[in-house]
Amino acid sequence: ARTTESQTHREMSSGLSSPVGFKNGTDGGLTVATNAMQSVKHGHSFLGLNENGQVAIINTNGNPYAHVVLRGGNGKPNYDASSVADAEAALAKAKVSNKIMIDTSHANSNKDPYLQPLVLKNITEQILDGNKSIVGIMVESHLKGGRQDIPENLCDLVYGQSVTDGCIDWDTTE
Repeated sequence: ARTTESQTHREMSSGLSSPVGFKNGTDGGLTVATNAMQSVKHGHSFLGLNENGQVAIINTNGNPYAHVVLRGGNGKPNYDASSVADAEAALAKAKVSNKIMIDTSHANSNKDPYLQPLVLKNITEQILDGNKSIVGIMVESHLKGGRQDIPENLCDLVYGQSVTDGCIDWDTTE
């Protein structure tokens, strides 16, 4: 969510020919995401490395495939139909793509990975009810559920369990 405001990331994204998602701000606001989407749809020129690894001016054509990622914010979810409608209105006002991906984790599940299936159920119902803006979901998933701190002795790591955000296990994912 924090790199959505990064000009460097916006410039690089404007040169990609693949979809790029911009998360709403950690405060739940959509302005940083819509600003990023407006930026990447236009070409940019910036210093970078060419195909030979030499410093060069990179010129991009813009990326029309940017979309917003709703991740909730300030401890409040934004995956429900009302929040999605608000996002659609904000995207239309900003004159950017109305494509929405929804993150089932983070503030949308109150950082409880085991609530992600409930969030997904709600999103699925919105799609079945005819929503055409929702084009994808993000799920925090790993082989084993939960998360772990990185121990002093790396041999003590539990194989298949996240060391960052809490995740649902693979069986739940399936």
